[in-house]
Amino acid sequence: MFKLTELLEKNRVELSLLEALDNGKTAKIADSVDLDFAIKTYRYYAGYCDKILGDTIPLHGNFFGYTRREPIGVCAQIIPWNFPILMQAWKLAPAFAAGCTVVMKSAEQTPLSALRVAELIKEAGFPDGVFNMLSGFGETAGRHLVAHPGVDKVAFTGSTQVGREIMGNSAKNNLKHVSLELGGKSPNIVLDDADIGKAIRNSTGGLFFNAGQCCNAASRTFVHEKIYDEFVEKATAEAKKIKVGDQFSDDTEQGPLISEEQHKKVLGFIESGKKEGASCTVGGGRHGDKGYHVQPTVFANVNDNMKIAKEEIFGPVMSILKISDIDEAIERANNTEYGLAAAVFTESIDNAIYVSNALRAGQVYVNTYGAPQPTVPFGGFKNSGIGRELGHQGLDNYLEDKTVVFATRKGTLP
Repeated sequence: MFKLTELLEKNRVELSLLEALDNGKTAKIADSVDLDFAIKTYRYYAGYCDKILGDTIPLHGNFFGYTRREPIGVCAQIIPWNFPILMQAWKLAPAFAAGCTVVMKSAEQTPLSALRVAELIKEAGFPDGVFNMLSGFGETAGRHLVAHPGVDKVAFTGSTQVGREIMGNSAKNNLKHVSLELGGKSPNIVLDDADIGKAIRNSTGGLFFNAGQCCNAASRTFVHEKIYDEFVEKATAEAKKIKVGDQFSDDTEQGPLISEEQHKKVLGFIESGKKEGASCTVGGGRHGDKGYHVQPTVFANVNDNMKIAKEEIFGPVMSILKISDIDEAIERANNTEYGLAAAVFTESIDNAIYVSNALRAGQVYVNTYGAPQPTVPFGGFKNSGIGRELGHQGLDNYLEDKTVVFATRKGTLP
């Protein structure tokens, strides 16, 4: 695993260009974020390989017990198209550290970087059969993997709808372990005592990063009425600055969306926002006449019942909603089927703790948005998923606990 991190470092320029070609994200971001985080993730879990320990258990009477943490077995891992190299690392690294074997299916839209990493895994000296890379469609290759009786565990990142299907199909032939990282409609609360400059930078970054194609995007921004107009004005100005264009250009900040299908879907959400009465302050359409580019878009005067406030858009569309107090913000933030991430901006430690404790989300950010560290567990409440990736919790997805109990000679235990 340490050898693999060295090979990723050595080939990171090639890999970042492949990622930009395949996905549409900028090559600059692919290198500085995706490759950087992936390398750190492999290195982090490589350090865990000889630190997976069981417990010794005091037992009553003439008995002695201990636990072993054993690899769960053959793992089917299905990764998405928005962060191919990064999601590959999030799943492979803990599985390898736990001693599992893996059959991985890449997204049909983005197979290239995953295949190149597969070559590097072989070059690093992993034994044959430990890792197997499959390029295919979800409805054929993915469905077959999920239902196969030879698979002991399924890990999936993608939409909530497909996650539900995987839960049902995984139990047809055996009771597989399942972990799911699914959709989100993450609330981002800006209270009236917030540092508005910090809130603007992080809120726009939390939404427009990767062209909004992030499961934990800050897609519902709740702003206190006292600072609402100022926030909308400044968020609009920030969105106007974003340079959209060729993902291989050094000054481009937002490349094209992943596909024609996603392009049409996001433009459809924008049109629904206009029809339902939200105020489009910037953007609101296609960027240019070539490629699947969408203008960075901000909607003000959004209410909770609008489609853009309820459904996951997965595009560069920011919705700003008005709140009057902290408890209203919490209630409306939690009024969703999702619970992946959330954020609060406030200069009050009391408010920060109160809101963080009350929000139903797997990650809550305070005065920032996102936590790109392999040590920090990531996953959702409610329909945003089951289980956690990253951190020491990420290993739990790939380990079984075995208890061993000995009967000892009489008198050997007090």
